[in-house]
Amino acid sequence: MEAILCVFYFLKYKCAYDLIPFMFIQIKKVEMKNVRIIPPKTKENKKLRVAAYCRVSTSRPEQLRSLEIQIKTYTEMIQSHPDWIYAGVFHDIESGLRRSGRNGLVKMLRKAAKGRIDYIITKSISRVSRDTLEILKIIRFLRERGINMHFENENLDSINVDKEFEITLRSMLAQDESRNTSENIQWGFQRKFEKGDIFTKYKNFMGYDCVYGEIVIVPEQAEVVRKIFDLYLHGLSLGQIKSYLESQGIKTVTGKDDWNAKTIRDMLMNEKYKGDTILQKTFTEDFLTGKKRKNIGQRNKYYVKDSHPAIVSAEVFEKVQEEMAKRARFISKEYGTSEARRSKYNGKYLLGNLLMCGDCGASYRRRTERGKVVWRCATRIERGKDACPQSPTLDEGWVQDILSKTVCRDGTYDENMIRSEVDKIQVFDAYILIFRTDGTQDKRPYPND
Repeated sequence: MEAILCVFYFLKYKCAYDLIPFMFIQIKKVEMKNVRIIPPKTKENKKLRVAAYCRVSTSRPEQLRSLEIQIKTYTEMIQSHPDWIYAGVFHDIESGLRRSGRNGLVKMLRKAAKGRIDYIITKSISRVSRDTLEILKIIRFLRERGINMHFENENLDSINVDKEFEITLRSMLAQDESRNTSENIQWGFQRKFEKGDIFTKYKNFMGYDCVYGEIVIVPEQAEVVRKIFDLYLHGLSLGQIKSYLESQGIKTVTGKDDWNAKTIRDMLMNEKYKGDTILQKTFTEDFLTGKKRKNIGQRNKYYVKDSHPAIVSAEVFEKVQEEMAKRARFISKEYGTSEARRSKYNGKYLLGNLLMCGDCGASYRRRTERGKVVWRCATRIERGKDACPQSPTLDEGWVQDILSKTVCRDGTYDENMIRSEVDKIQVFDAYILIFRTDGTQDKRPYPND
């Protein structure tokens, strides 16, 4: 037993003794590390690149004068500061409810994103935006890049995270003020509609002009309008009327040489040319977006008879409407012929009942060329390209893909859903116009080659 204990103690102390050099080596390695202290760099007094933003809502003379003063004041303020570098004064003449159309704001934010602005001055939160969500996006966009926006009236800096709640609260008050203003304006419009007061500040209205608040006929333009109605009743298509006007050197109301078939169609359908006015054809759906929707029964309409002098008679106008309805009732049959539509959907192919030429009004026919399925205008097929030069050839797959994305909810082509949602599809030289059964329209341009 004693022998065993002796062996145990011998091994124990021998192991400890063997570890001593190893421990010494480790300690020695730590002591031999070369550590050098790098002192912090002193921060240089760098000049700030400073910009300013200002905005007015309208182009009224008093607001334009205010804008001019703001631009001059900010320019002098930035340029006179010894520690600032002038980075520009950006401005807009637009509503503060949405960013669309505000090129000055967009340019400033793009410049900030490129790292060319360090500091922004503006008069107040409402000058930047009256949309609470929008102002939050803007100040967070700038804060992520270390850019501060200073609101003078509120004496707030967007760079401070703890001030975000106050900025949000003040923005909400500005947004609510805009909502009240919009509701008051809409209320005023309704009262005017109920009294039959029509708008007399139309711009670019072929055949009419506004003089001292009254709609008056422009004789030379009125002759063009009457000619368009007469040509249509004599059987000319929209495309042929367009060609006639251009060949005669007749300019549009804006002075252009080229006419648009859709513009001619809208003129033929405008009740104002027979001296009547329909009020509230459209309405503003949301005061924040300013988006207008076609009024198909959501709100009252107001028909004002004999509201102003007529250019064409009521009889001529109604004959044109009947003719337009008649030309729209064409469907493609199995062997490529066309006939008047008896029911809404007929024929072998769904697209043959929906596609119609925006140039001549004829239906489109399905063809297979080089293994590819396409749709072409019936007039162009029967009478050649010269008879309908503006009608394009449509790829069936592309049309179905557009309808899948635009109409079908899950993105899958569903003919039953298209039948219930789409009334017709007009085909123009650069785009198709999808007319929905609820009265709305979708414009889809052709893909680039």
